[in-house]
Amino acid sequence: MLLAALSLIHGAAQEYVRMPQALKAGDTIAIISPSSTPTREVVERGCAVLRGWGYVPVVGKHVFSSYHGFAGTAEERAADLLWALRDSTIKAIMCSRGGDGAVQVLQRIPLKEFASHPKWLIGFSDATALHSGLVSAGVMSIHGTMCEGIAARSDDDPVIVAMRQILQGQMPVYSVSHHPLDQTGEATGILVGGNMSVFSGLAGSDYDFLNHADKGLILFFEDTGEGMSKVDRMLHQIEIRGILPRLKGIVVGHFSKYKEGESGFETMYDMLHEYLQHYDIPVCYDFPIGHHSGFNWPLVEGCRVRLTVTADGTQLDFRY
Repeated sequence: MLLAALSLIHGAAQEYVRMPQALKAGDTIAIISPSSTPTREVVERGCAVLRGWGYVPVVGKHVFSSYHGFAGTAEERAADLLWALRDSTIKAIMCSRGGDGAVQVLQRIPLKEFASHPKWLIGFSDATALHSGLVSAGVMSIHGTMCEGIAARSDDDPVIVAMRQILQGQMPVYSVSHHPLDQTGEATGILVGGNMSVFSGLAGSDYDFLNHADKGLILFFEDTGEGMSKVDRMLHQIEIRGILPRLKGIVVGHFSKYKEGESGFETMYDMLHEYLQHYDIPVCYDFPIGHHSGFNWPLVEGCRVRLTVTADGTQLDFRY
């Protein structure tokens, strides 16, 4: 099994952030629903794509369950995740969709379960809670599109190609265009992040990857349906915890479904720039990740990366 040459401190013991074993043809990928209930059509289409990639999808017992808008009770959803982690024939885990409720599952999974069964977990949005738990346990994971997303794209789509390569152990390098608000510079660090409102809700818990800011983090974030004032409060929560000044770099993804012109700022990026410009770190805006993005590039959480922001554009290198 591959080990990344970086470490985090959890409790008093030193641990490595491990890269899960690369997949090979014929390996099994479990589909689980830690958040909201998906449609059968979406899961079936996602499974068809995975079979086309040469893998064997298996669907968790409670994937289509329904309980107050969630895919089953918290205990049922946690049982599916524990099954996928503990079953040695399962080599990776894909969330069926996002929504809400993953934090209910997370608090029922001891960190030692993630650490004892390192395998790729794929998802974004509400799955950010699971990524935070995995990185806190010392295991890398993939912030990326899920069943509906993979079914909506062709096999030669760049996002799909990148996802498949990561699963096979090949780390990507992404290059994006310059944004007028970018802050130039270069930094190396451990990449963590995801949906801003989700990881903000984990603040200070054992599952919070931002607890490890002293190890040199590069933070990425995106969100949907959150107004500027709410995002402002979440940003300052990170700042008042003393984390923002310790970050090595920031990657700002897409924000969707918010009211422009709120709080005297024309856009969300303008509001963020008002505060981030005072930190002498590289900051990239409009990186293609998020809910409305034409490209939701898969990012490897817990991986050491090099972020280079210049007047010509940004490069995020996972092969560093």
